Amino acid sequence: MNDPWDGPAGQVTRGPGRQVPRQRGTGAGGGRPPGGRSANRAAAPRGRAGRRGGRTRPAGRGRRLLKLAGICLSVLIVVTAGAGWWFYQHLNGNIHSVSLDGKGGTEKADAFGRTPINILVMGSDGRTSRTDCKLGGGCSATGVQTGSNADVQMVLHISADRSNATVMSIPRDTMTKVPACKDSASGQSTNGYYGQINSALQYGPACQVATVHRLTGIPIDHFVKLDFSGVVKMSDAVGGVSVCVSDDVYDTYSHLKLSKGAHTLKGVAALEFVRSRHGFGDGSDLGRTISQHIFLSAMIRKFKSAGTLTDPTAVYHLADAATKALTVDDGLGSVKKLIALAGDVNRVPAERITFTTMQTAPDPEDGDRVVVGPGARSLFATIADDRSLTTGSGTRSAAASATAEATPTASAVPAARIAVTVENGTTVTGRASAVAAALTGKGFSPGTTTANAPAPATTTTLTYGAGRGPEARTVAKALGLPSSHLKQGTGAGLTLVIGSDWPSGKSYPGGVSSPAPADTKAAVGGAHASTADQAKTCAKVSPYKTVTLDGVSMTPSQAYAAARKKPDSDA
Repeated sequence: MNDPWDGPAGQVTRGPGRQVPRQRGTGAGGGRPPGGRSANRAAAPRGRAGRRGGRTRPAGRGRRLLKLAGICLSVLIVVTAGAGWWFYQHLNGNIHSVSLDGKGGTEKADAFGRTPINILVMGSDGRTSRTDCKLGGGCSATGVQTGSNADVQMVLHISADRSNATVMSIPRDTMTKVPACKDSASGQSTNGYYGQINSALQYGPACQVATVHRLTGIPIDHFVKLDFSGVVKMSDAVGGVSVCVSDDVYDTYSHLKLSKGAHTLKGVAALEFVRSRHGFGDGSDLGRTISQHIFLSAMIRKFKSAGTLTDPTAVYHLADAATKALTVDDGLGSVKKLIALAGDVNRVPAERITFTTMQTAPDPEDGDRVVVGPGARSLFATIADDRSLTTGSGTRSAAASATAEATPTASAVPAARIAVTVENGTTVTGRASAVAAALTGKGFSPGTTTANAPAPATTTTLTYGAGRGPEARTVAKALGLPSSHLKQGTGAGLTLVIGSDWPSGKSYPGGVSSPAPADTKAAVGGAHASTADQAKTCAKVSPYKTVTLDGVSMTPSQAYAAARKKPDSDA
């Protein structure tokens, strides 16, 4: 056997001045090879161009080099591990988390034990720091403020099998019932009220989650909240977001100013784009949700594009910005959990991520506000039932068709405009109040009232006035009340008398409350549905006079032409 540092068998290579040790068993009697030093030199192998073979390092020096290399490697491993641990702790330290206290309900696992994820994504209008005051404005008289509203609200649903996702926007102007809440951080509380949905954030993120859960019936187990500076940090961290506008636009309120065509927006320009409500659509919050979907779709494509998540420097800046920018629930309050969430989102193809806006109708009490509109309940149920909005062909399945045929036609009047008088015909105290609360919790008018029935009733009945049959069927559908319990009366409104056949609960015994939608096509009807892979979609600039410049009302395009000296947002 040869030592790896030896030459050919029976020969030894040595350095100058070193004595050659005696070798074993190579010659007769085990002595030195014949010929001495000159013979060894003659026998040594020659390299190229007639040069003799080079000398190898002695074993002692090799062992010293190996030892030195091992020490260096160990130091490198320790330093790298320490840097990684510091980075991990640094990111964890950036995260601000808040408990939900179970306010959003609980997700149900599918037949394989997999659980969908529902996250309420909130964009706060808070001016709670000097930075946000500068970005959002409005602090000149008040200074830094304490409260905030959820001016952006999106329910992000990721399916149990991670094959599809839905992002549903809820306009900030939606009127609804805010439940009793108390903010654990500020101590501010409310006993509940009927008001604009975005105001629930005044009582903490958990209250906003509880309000959206109550409105939609969708279990929400997580939330993510960004403020103005958070949007700036995130857009900068990804290197800008590519968007397109259909025409020249200058929103004199959000200060967004862009020429027609494609743009890459960073920092403040990105914030101006997602905040603009006067620049797009009809100049309301509905138009803004659509432009926000375009922005988020572009950001998703950027995340998924080659290089974004494989560049260590980009990943560091993105992770650092995200953890500094976000407030989350404690279920997402670690880097490990946020990475897992990002992985779940990344697994869904862009063409299987659907953006929608909750269907709305004008609020009959205030033309500047909206209420839940026709089709919204189908959209809510589709999300809650973990049904994809991107796989359907638009045709109904046999089961869905059967459900649709068995269900009486509902009213075209939105539930928020249907008020019911609920009367207690039982001996159970509080039955009318419990059922009335169930109705308003499902989005029916806060004008719903309660009373005691004139006489005890054994059977629950819903009596409706002339022309109010469709509205009565909408109420019956929500409560699971069979159509045989409906009858037309001489009065003008709707009166529900709770009989002894319904002694408890919020749904009629044996009934089916709020059946699932017949098909996904109905669920997205009027919801402005789009998918994240639609890269060529441009935000539609408002053709109406939604902005003012120097006291004159004009369209955003006219304002752009009139403000030539003002630089564009991406200049």
